[in-house]
Amino acid sequence: MIFRRKAKNEETEAAEPVRGDAFFEDIEKEQADAAQAETDARGTRTDGPFDSTEVPHEELHAEDRIDLGGLVITGLPGMELRLQVDEQTNEVQAVLLVLEDSALELRAFAAPKTAGIWDDVRREIAAEATRMGGTATEADGPFGTELVLVVPVTDPDSGQVFSQTSRVIGVDGPRWLLRGTILGRAGVEPEAAKPMEESFRKVVVVRGSEPMAPRESLALQLPGGMQPGEEEA
Repeated sequence: MIFRRKAKNEETEAAEPVRGDAFFEDIEKEQADAAQAETDARGTRTDGPFDSTEVPHEELHAEDRIDLGGLVITGLPGMELRLQVDEQTNEVQAVLLVLEDSALELRAFAAPKTAGIWDDVRREIAAEATRMGGTATEADGPFGTELVLVVPVTDPDSGQVFSQTSRVIGVDGPRWLLRGTILGRAGVEPEAAKPMEESFRKVVVVRGSEPMAPRESLALQLPGGMQPGEEEA
């Protein structure tokens, strides 16, 4: 954009108001603050999960990683990859990593550039658990504040109602939120949770540069050559 000074012989009535240096300094400050907020978000994740811009290209495409589009994951020995796929659209809705009698569900969402959304999402999850007749307790975990949920679940075969305990963890990154739900034995036993926490820590989020509405799910896709209903270790 080009700005020019008003010539002395120009009509003053038609002249547009001149904005001083302070106006442009404010704009520059807002841009700098936004950039700093994004940098700060990266800086809080020294050991993962990571944004795709923080991982060297050769590591992002290493053989032990599985590219699911919006998420790149690294499985552990003996761990199964299961994808929750919409039967009508064939769209992948969530990723499930299963190890013995424990599981980690992964979902990723878009977020504003200057602010995280985990605090708000956490409160909404807690409210929903309470509405279902369960409880939600905040706790300090390895990734910050998390939720411990205890909710009633009905067995589809026997119809028996039992309580299910899970941990919901979240990490705000540059324009994204990664949410993980630790289920099964890992949801109640710290030792069993370690492989799930390690897998969560190794996740790489590929947000992309396209504009997205806050909380919109990042697009996930089947790994190359994989068909709906298949599983990959």
